[in-house]
Amino acid sequence: METHKQLTIGLFGFGVVGEGLYKILQQTPSLKASIKTIVIKDASKKRDAPAALFTTDRDVILNDPEINVVVEVINDTAAAYYIATTALKNGKSVVSASKKMLAENLPALLQLQQETRQSLLYEAAVCASIPVIRNLEEYYDNDLLHGIKAIVNGSTNFILTKIFEDKLEFKQALILAQQLGFAESDPKLDVEGYDAVNKLALLLIHAYGIIEAPENICFTGIQAIHAKDAIVAQERNSTIKLVAYAQKLKTGGVASFVLPQFVPLDDHLAFVKNEYNGVVIESGFSDKQFFFGKGAGSFPTASAVLSDISSLRYQYKYEYKKLYHHTPNQLSNDFHLKVFVSFDDWKYIPREKFESIEEWHASEDRKYLIGVIHFSNIYKQNWWKENNVSLILPHDPIMEEIDIKLLKKRSLELAGIV
Repeated sequence: METHKQLTIGLFGFGVVGEGLYKILQQTPSLKASIKTIVIKDASKKRDAPAALFTTDRDVILNDPEINVVVEVINDTAAAYYIATTALKNGKSVVSASKKMLAENLPALLQLQQETRQSLLYEAAVCASIPVIRNLEEYYDNDLLHGIKAIVNGSTNFILTKIFEDKLEFKQALILAQQLGFAESDPKLDVEGYDAVNKLALLLIHAYGIIEAPENICFTGIQAIHAKDAIVAQERNSTIKLVAYAQKLKTGGVASFVLPQFVPLDDHLAFVKNEYNGVVIESGFSDKQFFFGKGAGSFPTASAVLSDISSLRYQYKYEYKKLYHHTPNQLSNDFHLKVFVSFDDWKYIPREKFESIEEWHASEDRKYLIGVIHFSNIYKQNWWKENNVSLILPHDPIMEEIDIKLLKKRSLELAGIV
C-alpha cells in the first residue's frame, strides 16, 4: 500500500488566505502537512503565529531542501511568477492562488511542469471554494462539454446584489464591498472584468485545451451598467450578472467572453448572490450541473488551497488532457450575438453593423435597442465601451449561421417579401 508523502510547506503570504490556511492546517493533523517557514513583506506587523516561523527572505524557502511544497498566496504578480518557477526548478511542488500570474504565463508554466515533472496546482485561483478546475480536468470529456456559464468574481456579484436587492447606488455598493473585504482598495481589477477574464483563461485550458492570453478574450465588467438597465432587467423578471462564458459552436470552435447578462430570476445563476460564485456546466449526457459556493474570503479560499495540498500526498498533477490527449479546440470569433445596448445618443451606435434591430425604445434621458450583431463588430472594438454606452447580453445570446438565416427569412416574411 502506498504511503502518504509527508508534506513540509513553505508559505508565501500571511494575509487573509495565508492566515486562514495556517489555522486550517492546525485543525487537520491527519493531513501530515506542516508549515516550516512563512515569508512575509513586513516583519514589524503583529501576527497570530510564532515569530520563529517568519522571515522576509524568500530564498530561505526556495533553497530549503526539506521544504517540498511551496504555497504562494500573495498579490504581487511578478514575485508570484518568480516564486512558482524557481520552486518548480528546485524540485518542489507548487500551490498557487494567483490567477493573474497563472493566466498571463500559462505557456511558460506548462512547459516548466513538463520539464520538471513537478505539480503546479491552483484550484483556489478560480471560484475559491468550488472545485471547478478538478472537475473539468477529471470528469468532463472535451467532446461532450457543450458550455460553461459562470459567475467567477465575488466582488462584482456582491455589488450587483446590493444594487438590485438593497437599491444601493453603484458607488455605495462598491464602498460597502471594500469595507467588507470583498473588493480591493483599487477596485478596477474586479469592477472592469480583469479578474474574471483571468479566471476564464484558466477555465478554458481545463475545459477545452485552449491556451489564450487574457487580453485576447473579449471582456468588460460592470462599470458601464446604467441605473435604467437595472429597471429594464426588473421589468423582464431578470437580474444582471457578470458572466464568464465558453460555448462550443456547431462549427467546432469555442465562443468565449466575459460580459454582463440579463439572467432570468428562475435561472441557476440568479440564485448566486453577494460574494458567492456559481458555475453551470452543460455537457452531452449529464445535461446541466450547477456548482455553488463562496468565491472569496479567508476560509473558503484556504479550503481550496488545502485540497490541493492534500492531493499532493498522492503526487497528483494536472494532466491537461484536453490539451495533450485530445485535439485542442480553438477560440472562434465567427458567430453572432444578440445584444441589449443602452445609450444617450444614436450617433455613438454603429447601426449599419447590426444584422437586425428587433426592438428599440427611446425616452428623453436614455435609449436602448435589442439587436443581432456579428461578434467581430464587438471583439477589440471600443464603440460599446465609450460615451456612456452599456452592452448587456440577453439570456441565450449566441447565434450561429443557421440561426441568422432563419432570422433573415423571418424578417423578409414580416416585410411581405417572401
